[in-house]
Amino acid sequence: MPSIEDELFPSTPGKFKIDRSNRQLHRCFASTSTMFLWALFLIALTASYLSFQSFVDSGSRYLTASWGGIQWEKQVRTSAQIHRSGGISVLVTGATGFVGSHVSLALRKRGDGVVGLDNFNNYYDPSLKRARRSLLSSRGIFVVEGDLNDGKLLAKLFDVVAFTHVMHLAAQAGVRYALENPQSYVHSNIAGLVNLLEICKAANPQPAIVWASSSSVYGLNEKVPFSESDRTDQPASLYAATKKAGEEITHTYNHIYGLAITGLRFFTVYGPWGRPDMAYFSFTRNILQGKPITIYRGKNRVDLARDFTYIDDIVRGCLGSLDSSGKSTGSGGKKRGSAPYRIFNLGNTSPVTVPILVDILEKHLKVKAKRNYVEMPGNGDVPFTHANISSARNEFGYKPTTDLETGLKKFVRWYLSYYGYNTKAKLVVH
Repeated sequence: MPSIEDELFPSTPGKFKIDRSNRQLHRCFASTSTMFLWALFLIALTASYLSFQSFVDSGSRYLTASWGGIQWEKQVRTSAQIHRSGGISVLVTGATGFVGSHVSLALRKRGDGVVGLDNFNNYYDPSLKRARRSLLSSRGIFVVEGDLNDGKLLAKLFDVVAFTHVMHLAAQAGVRYALENPQSYVHSNIAGLVNLLEICKAANPQPAIVWASSSSVYGLNEKVPFSESDRTDQPASLYAATKKAGEEITHTYNHIYGLAITGLRFFTVYGPWGRPDMAYFSFTRNILQGKPITIYRGKNRVDLARDFTYIDDIVRGCLGSLDSSGKSTGSGGKKRGSAPYRIFNLGNTSPVTVPILVDILEKHLKVKAKRNYVEMPGNGDVPFTHANISSARNEFGYKPTTDLETGLKKFVRWYLSYYGYNTKAKLVVH
């Protein structure tokens, strides 16, 4: 008598011996109920296995996920721990960026809790961001790899840590790149900002927020120096437009939800660990490689000028803004009272023309640049910037101390060491 397995799975697939006798037919129908029971059993067994496997996989993902696992939560909490009396716990977005890495290190150095967030995009070489991440890690700062638009990730971070402050420095930077990839500016500078504000408004307690706007919002303004009360409704680039939109959006969240918000208009930040897309950085690279550099000029062959601001001065402005930010007044998305809303210029107040910047680089690199002067194209750049910093000085004592000559000397020393031009020098950790 053939077994049930033989009937379900014949030994020779595709070849069934057909017995046309009534007896065999009767036996076949008689076994139908048994076959049905076996089928149910197999289905139930399979379902149980899949359910168990799903449970195991879920547990495994919880334990080993890039974010949200037990070990991950422990790293976040440890990094957020405050180590000084009266300290703060800060979520720093864009933590492996130029300004973000310096601010994170400064916060950690004075004993504050710091957790970083960065998506490590490829706007410029991500290896530089990875190197900054290693530097932060060596100081006990944990950086979460993720995007601002990931609401679940942000919500999880605030579920794990009750941040007192957010230092929002993540953004799609660069004026000219907007001509190539305009969507990236909307994704990061507007959608990402709104997503972060949504999480902050719902937090209990709500954190105070300090975020990076830009001196680019002054656009075609011709009044100098630029003051926070000047008109900013004539942006010259999409980047500037998204930063101006950010100022309007943050004002709305302050007004409706009671979030304490400070916007910082940075003026041409430079220094060690800087951004490779910035002129001083690319000039240095090309000069050392013997390649020509392009220097733009304005109308009537007027040299462009920038209010170059050294990174240490910007960091002091960021920390001063955090320390004087005031408190958010909302709770769970509901406003309880008015909260501070502020905007400050952070600059050096001493504009320098681009040709003079090149002169200084030549001096410290000991190499002459191959200069190519061209008229400034209509790509969103402006002919000059000049910051009035009286508001920041009066509010939290902001005072820049580094001139361009000194700052570029420090940058060149770092650059030569980092990129191996001086192998005997130790890496300048700034």
